[in-house]
Amino acid sequence: MQTVKSQNRQPMQRAQQVQLPLTSQISCNRTYLRYDLCSINGPTVLDPTTSTFFTMGPTSTVQVEKIKPYPRKYEDYIMAQIKELSLTSGPTSPPCKIQHDAPALVFSAGGYTGNFFHDFNDGFIPLFITVSFIFPNRDFIMVVLQARDWWPSKYADLLKVFSEHPVVTLEKDSATHCFPSATLGLMSHGFMTIDHTLIPSSKTFMHFRHLLEKAYDHGRSSISSPQHRPNSLNRPRLILVSRKHNVARTIMNQEEVIQVMKEIGFDVIVFEPRRDTSLDESYALINSSHAMVGVHGAGLTHALFLRPRSVFIQVVPIGVDWAADVFFGRMARGINLEYIEYKIGVEESSLVKKYGKDNMLLKDPYALQKKGWPIEIMDIYLKEQNVKLDLLRFRKSLEGAYHLAKKFMHKEG
Repeated sequence: MQTVKSQNRQPMQRAQQVQLPLTSQISCNRTYLRYDLCSINGPTVLDPTTSTFFTMGPTSTVQVEKIKPYPRKYEDYIMAQIKELSLTSGPTSPPCKIQHDAPALVFSAGGYTGNFFHDFNDGFIPLFITVSFIFPNRDFIMVVLQARDWWPSKYADLLKVFSEHPVVTLEKDSATHCFPSATLGLMSHGFMTIDHTLIPSSKTFMHFRHLLEKAYDHGRSSISSPQHRPNSLNRPRLILVSRKHNVARTIMNQEEVIQVMKEIGFDVIVFEPRRDTSLDESYALINSSHAMVGVHGAGLTHALFLRPRSVFIQVVPIGVDWAADVFFGRMARGINLEYIEYKIGVEESSLVKKYGKDNMLLKDPYALQKKGWPIEIMDIYLKEQNVKLDLLRFRKSLEGAYHLAKKFMHKEG
């Protein structure tokens, strides 16, 4: 049997067949809207081949609980794609191959993972909340199911900040693992939300932002430039998050918009993130910048890398006002950005040519969304709509952003 020790601890000598005490208990809280949370309050054996956690019960009666550890319980479509784990308490348990002396925290990296917004909204922010609530200043081991091949390497630096232990990936392991206890599931406070009143240690979004800094700053100066750009020393750097090669929500007159940005005084860098974009490089670029602009979409999640008091402009297409505020406005306020919303007019939306300006889709989006966001309506706003910005109107927002960015730039100097 292999023994894996925790940081600064000595490995314990254990027999090949681990005898679990009969006082172990399984408990599950299923009262939350967004997630279930199960706990095994005692030694447990994980068999990856059956996706089952075993623990010894006080009677011969077998107790079984099931959980899908992904914090979108309310969404049937995506939860149908999440693997279900079993928690079994009974008189027998499989032998242990790898013994850990730190508890397990178990969650799925399936579902919407691969979309940068969801990687954080459904993954790392709930992980931060759960760790802050259940494992404050405690050692633990992440057990992850449905992790795609790229996920552990892309987020290696961030995962190491949460725990120094190697991640146990369920589908790539066949050996049984033993833990002194286990928590299954991630806690969520809502879309891009960290509610400090619900965490005993009162952690906020700023604490999460500090964690990102710890993962990706690597000791570099917070105001250093990742590259030398001639004639840019006195010009605030603006990152334009481009969706040029996306299905929708592209800026149809992007080159003209860039020209206006330069005329106002910005040093403009076009940033078009892909799944294989280095987070190290993204952080270095954005963290050394003074402003970010982009149309509502997953790429704006990179605003998490902006320094507090830098400027963030979200271009809000028709019909996505609620999502724009809840997904990114909330985040921007949480990390103390100078946040500006530019809500496009009807004539700036590509939908006007297809549906006409008097169509309810454009005339009164709120009326169509009173009872929720039906997928057929959502697809029109998110998958059919592009924007052609009114350069005179948008210039006013850019000029306001320039003054704020210049002010921030002087303070950092």
